[in-house]
Amino acid sequence: MLSLHYMWWNKTHAFVFCSAGLDLAGIFLFAILTLMTLIAILVFVEEVVYIYRKIPSSKRSILIWINAAAPVIATTSCIGMWIPRSTMFTDFTAAVFFAIVIHKFLLMMVKECGGQKLFLRRFEKGRFKISTGPCCCCCLCLPRVRITRRTLLWLKLGTFQLAFFRPVLMFLSIVLWTNGNYKPYNLSPDGAAIWINCFVGILTIIALWPVGIMFRQVRTILNCKKIIPKFALYQFILILSQLQAAIINILAMQRIIPCVPPLSSSARGAYMIQQLLIVEMFLITLISRVVYRRRYDDLEPPEGTPEEGDDNKQTPKITLNGALSEGALPGV
Repeated sequence: MLSLHYMWWNKTHAFVFCSAGLDLAGIFLFAILTLMTLIAILVFVEEVVYIYRKIPSSKRSILIWINAAAPVIATTSCIGMWIPRSTMFTDFTAAVFFAIVIHKFLLMMVKECGGQKLFLRRFEKGRFKISTGPCCCCCLCLPRVRITRRTLLWLKLGTFQLAFFRPVLMFLSIVLWTNGNYKPYNLSPDGAAIWINCFVGILTIIALWPVGIMFRQVRTILNCKKIIPKFALYQFILILSQLQAAIINILAMQRIIPCVPPLSSSARGAYMIQQLLIVEMFLITLISRVVYRRRYDDLEPPEGTPEEGDDNKQTPKITLNGALSEGALPGV
């Protein structure tokens, strides 16, 4: 999650992509991966049309953001595959977009419980279990926190801070990079990359914590809405786009992935990340369509909430001629 994910090969080992240099197998591979990306985009567009037709307006934008995570990462990976010099910018774009998705996923769980008011009413006597990953999974002695409007606000701020600060830090990184002060492959304490990316890593861990807390609270009540498969897809995107990329970049930096001219180790590692992400995000896009496209029944309102059926049990209304209104009392 550190600058390993944004590693950029230096000028002496830079590789300028040239389509004429690809053999037949390479052209076929690039064509297949590009086709997968286009299919993922088309599936997402079709899903957006379905969401606008079938989903209430209060949930549309959140579901579109979450469903767009895999296609956006596949698209940025495809652009980076065809234009290697854009890898730094495409990786930054994918990272910023997924930071917003983390915040949207937390909001989606609250929305699926009926919104903030019904969520607080439903869990007014409950408590959040904060001894969960990735921050405090080993701190079992931590007390449970009451579910109030303030604690819910703190959870939202915990994810929102990443959606706000990550674009700012990415913009700062690009500005320093253009000036020659930011070199992602330079992990020495004197470089800016190690400090910026350590800070981004800390913010990311803090943002993942509220999502884990909320999921543990609502996973039982939202089981009918398949929240567990949805959370699993969210976790897969996180692991594949962050942890997998970091591992491959470590192998490339240690020269375990050998260089094959004209590709350096760093360039080969970047290509491996991009090609794997295209295939993985393509599969996740198809699975997400199945999971999110289903129409789930709304939850039963918490006790004490007036329902539509209660409106018919009110005092009978009197019409202008003094007669009881139709259907006011049963049997009358």
